[in-house]
Amino acid sequence: MSTRPLWYRWARVGFYGGAIIATGVVLFKYTTPTDEQLIASFSPEVRAEYEKSRELRQKEQQALMEIVKKTSASNDPIWKTGSIKSPFEKDGRYVDPKLVDPQALLRESAAEQQRIETEEANRKMEETERLLNEKRKKWWSWK
Repeated sequence: MSTRPLWYRWARVGFYGGAIIATGVVLFKYTTPTDEQLIASFSPEVRAEYEKSRELRQKEQQALMEIVKKTSASNDPIWKTGSIKSPFEKDGRYVDPKLVDPQALLRESAAEQQRIETEEANRKMEETERLLNEKRKKWWSWK
């Protein structure tokens, strides 16, 4: 039997337990890469695929948050108010669980990009016409 008091043994247990936990926290903090470091370590092909699918993931997250807000505002059970079908029920089987259509998102982004490029081309054309008109005025004026 130990001659040391009980509080001493518990203090020692607390100290060593805290040291083990603190060591784990410090190791986790300094050995886990940040998101930016992880993405930077990807190969160029994987990074390009990640960047390409980022908008789709963000849209899916927004759609999911809208469903969650709608579901939380209702007093009905979640399986009745949610628009996501359960794969365990008959009507939910073989249903695509995607919240956002990737092709529709791709079409929208392509249309948006085309609109931006068209506006930029129109702006440049107007600027060119303005400069041409300005030169013509200077050419014909005698003053």
